[in-house]
Amino acid sequence: MNALTIVLLGLAGGLGAGTRFVVDGLVRSRLRTALPVGTVAINVTGSFLLGLVAGAVIVHAAPPELQAIAGTGFLGGYTTFSTASFETVRLIQAGRTGLALLNGIGTAAAAVGAAAAGLAVASLL
Repeated sequence: MNALTIVLLGLAGGLGAGTRFVVDGLVRSRLRTALPVGTVAINVTGSFLLGLVAGAVIVHAAPPELQAIAGTGFLGGYTTFSTASFETVRLIQAGRTGLALLNGIGTAAAAVGAAAAGLAVASLL
């Protein structure tokens, strides 16, 4: 991996984190619910996009730098397992065990399914 790829990876990560902040803010301003829908949406869409990126590299022989910059960089900054975990714990602390289970297990299942769907779509293109 060369220096330019590393710099672009870092810039993409910052852009992904900024995008996550904006998207989460937009979702929270429109949907008032105890379930952290913004984080769920971010993790599921990010997983789908990561499936597309992986498919481009695996199936279509796109340069591995694409996976590093777009996948590890942008999508690594965009998605957030740590926030999802924190929000699940916060729901448990608030006595909302059902929502906590839905958030934790549902997000994980949806994210894995979305990644598989992204990989499948990429293989069709």
